[in-house]
Amino acid sequence: MRKIIYIIILLISAFSMAQNNTLFSQGNSSYNEGKFQDAINAYERILDAETHSAELYFNLANAYYKLNRIAPSVYYYEKALQLSPKDKNIINNMSFAKNMTIDEIEALPEIGFSKITNQVINKYSFDTWAMLSVFFVVVFVVLFLAYYFSYSSTSKRFAFLASSLSIVLILITLVFAFQKYDYDQKDKPAIVFAQESEIKNEPNLRSEIVFKLHEGTKVQVLEIYNEDWTKIKLADGKTGWIPSEDIKEL
Repeated sequence: MRKIIYIIILLISAFSMAQNNTLFSQGNSSYNEGKFQDAINAYERILDAETHSAELYFNLANAYYKLNRIAPSVYYYEKALQLSPKDKNIINNMSFAKNMTIDEIEALPEIGFSKITNQVINKYSFDTWAMLSVFFVVVFVVLFLAYYFSYSSTSKRFAFLASSLSIVLILITLVFAFQKYDYDQKDKPAIVFAQESEIKNEPNLRSEIVFKLHEGTKVQVLEIYNEDWTKIKLADGKTGWIPSEDIKEL
């Protein structure tokens, strides 16, 4: 019985993959023929099947860009970058899409030690920092055993200094791992999809308008109130409340 179920699952997976490949080819053909909406329909059918890839998001973003639909083009370029952050084609096309946005927001500059620390922490993922911590723990255990069983004073001195250094590295990588985890938890980007949205100082329609945003602008989600309002933060530090329906989280 289990074998039959396994075979059925394999057949369904193979059929789904073949169907997605066919849709992807159809989307590419429509795109090359200038039928950008048809291409979008084909690509989004693949997404409906919960299949994701940087290439799929990239092609979908390109199709929206060709139709001058700023918000979805920026959104899907961002999705593509999440899966392939160093892809030059995605980065270049993203810059073209962002040039179409209205809002010019200058990010707050990082300075001094904070800038250097953030650059180092963001260089690796949480998993990488955690694995480095485990590696240095293993190194410490080996060096401690070498110190304990060594008879030479020179070897003992070297093992002691090296093991002490490994403890420092364990602490540093652990701090960086938890800091990176904290950064990732707080990183909740979203794209404004409304053509124009009024940002309020409180989560209600009667409150004061503090500024306006337009489609394609990237924001950070801070909190959600009653599912109707979302508190956002811009790269320049400004905060406010936007109707939840006006943005789409990445």
